[in-house]
Amino acid sequence: MFPERDTGPGDIYIEAVDKLMVKKLKEITFVNAKEILGMIYSWKTGNTILKWRQLKNKNGKVIGEASPNALANVMESGVLTKQWFEYYLMSQKQDEELVK
Repeated sequence: MFPERDTGPGDIYIEAVDKLMVKKLKEITFVNAKEILGMIYSWKTGNTILKWRQLKNKNGKVIGEASPNALANVMESGVLTKQWFEYYLMSQKQDEELVK
């Protein structure tokens, strides 16, 4: 089950082969979705907009801009592993050193 919100800042949208609305509570709609093809998530602050597209099986690619707080939330949710996050930070540091 996934939450969706399509009003104002803080949009969450799930693109799936099969999607069924389960329940609506205020501005959040809960949907059952199978075979997720993509997801769009924007934080209410406007500092983060992430788009995920399925590439193969359950693997996909995320594009967009994320605040440090948003990255921490994504890591805490289990979407990104701590190892991936540490590798990413290390690669960014190396890129900055190359530019100097």
